[in-house]
Amino acid sequence: MSENTEQQPARTGAPWISDQGDGTYINPVLHADYSDPDVIRVNDDFYMTSSSFCHIPGLPILHSKDLVNWRLINHAIKQMPLPDYDRVQHGKGVWAPSIRYHDEKFWIFYGDPDVGIFMTTADHPAGEWTPLHLVHEGKGLIDACPLWDDDGQAYLIHAFAESRSGIRHKLRVCRMSPDGTRLLDEGEIVFNDPEGHPTMEGPKFYKRNGYYYIFAPAGGVAEGWQTVLRASFPFGPYEDRIALHQGDSPVNGPHQGGWVELINGESWFIHFQDKNAYGRIVHLQPVVWEDNWPLMGINQNAGIGEPVVCFQKPDVGAVYPIEIPATSDNFTEGRPGLQWQWQANPSPNWLLPTHEGTLRLCADRLPQHVTTFYDAPQLLLQKFPALSFRATVRLDIAGMLGGTEAGLIVFGYQHARLAAKVIAGTEERELIYTVGYQTEESVIWRTPMKGTIVDIYVNVREGAHCDFAYRMDGESFESVPAEIFEASVDRWVGAKFGLFAIAEVTEGGYADFKQFQVESNK
Repeated sequence: MSENTEQQPARTGAPWISDQGDGTYINPVLHADYSDPDVIRVNDDFYMTSSSFCHIPGLPILHSKDLVNWRLINHAIKQMPLPDYDRVQHGKGVWAPSIRYHDEKFWIFYGDPDVGIFMTTADHPAGEWTPLHLVHEGKGLIDACPLWDDDGQAYLIHAFAESRSGIRHKLRVCRMSPDGTRLLDEGEIVFNDPEGHPTMEGPKFYKRNGYYYIFAPAGGVAEGWQTVLRASFPFGPYEDRIALHQGDSPVNGPHQGGWVELINGESWFIHFQDKNAYGRIVHLQPVVWEDNWPLMGINQNAGIGEPVVCFQKPDVGAVYPIEIPATSDNFTEGRPGLQWQWQANPSPNWLLPTHEGTLRLCADRLPQHVTTFYDAPQLLLQKFPALSFRATVRLDIAGMLGGTEAGLIVFGYQHARLAAKVIAGTEERELIYTVGYQTEESVIWRTPMKGTIVDIYVNVREGAHCDFAYRMDGESFESVPAEIFEASVDRWVGAKFGLFAIAEVTEGGYADFKQFQVESNK
């Protein structure tokens, strides 16, 4: 079953569900910014990771039994062990990781454009991952992927970030020590075709039926395509084909992801689509092999396929329950769930111990020389989970002191926030609605606040149009009388939404958040 028409998820309380409950799925399988995804199968389990850039915890680990229903189970990086990550490093950090299973261990390699190629391992993806190991130092080395060959030799492929290295379009293969800890040579450029495949990046390295394959996107994030290279030797020479492009489908720039083969021999390809404020959302394409070349998607024309919008689910031999990464949070044991990330390495001062069902954020000051929320490290954020949704939270500011504010924020290059504020030097409280950019902010609206408890929601509609509302003392929700805010991207990532508590001058007590609920607004 397949058709390239706009689809909507099955009607449930969740804002986006791919599994339609009738043996089919709709794309995207995740309408969330899991950028540059890579996937593996180990027995009958699938694991996926993605870029996390400067957000901590980093390197998310997702699990699935059928490639359609996914659950976030861990992060491989709990704290970034690099200088300056107590400050926000927009667009830096973890770029395009690869995940592999080898020698009874799980491996993740990634390139940091400012430092080099890193590696971490684990006995199980949901367990502890080893401290990051610097495999090879160098600026501009990105999108790293290993390959352990049948003869015991190991290789690593990577791309280049032109902004750091001055090199573009090229892919390099190096010999690697079998333990994955270091590169053994300077490697060779195995592909460089700036006319046919400009901005070649994000390579994934495979071996199948005696051939070496490099799956690599080209043409740019928004309008590019998926290229597949094939050779009889790791260093080439490589033949090239375009395997997937937009064609007549509504899915722009279908590329960069991972190929996976099922126990029954079926092949599938996970990739992303750049969707502006929603980030790089995750799609799943069927793959068949013809003459040892992969044919992706549908409507094949000269070997080039188009993305599917609706298709039969992978045949994994069983039917599994519908599952999505968590968005709502009951703050079990007073802590945030796995879906939340800070803007930098978290300080122990930001999260205070409290009782079950309450998240207590300390109203800490902004770092020195930071004047707007754009560079505030203590924002606790998560990804947009759907085209449209509503997020509601109860806020209690009884523990806040003068000159502090806490509330709900939608974040990107521009942001909007609805907050409760205790006016400096007084005990007076007010609700304020602020719109900000990278270097400036403006209070658009304010009103006196009754008591210390307020319910706040943001309603996100298709097109990332956001409006805020509030409710005090059990009253009906009232909309903030301001223009609809349009969420925007940040550096390499989609818009996010979440919680904060910040003091203007000195530490200002704490704010309590409860009943964080994300649901469909259909």
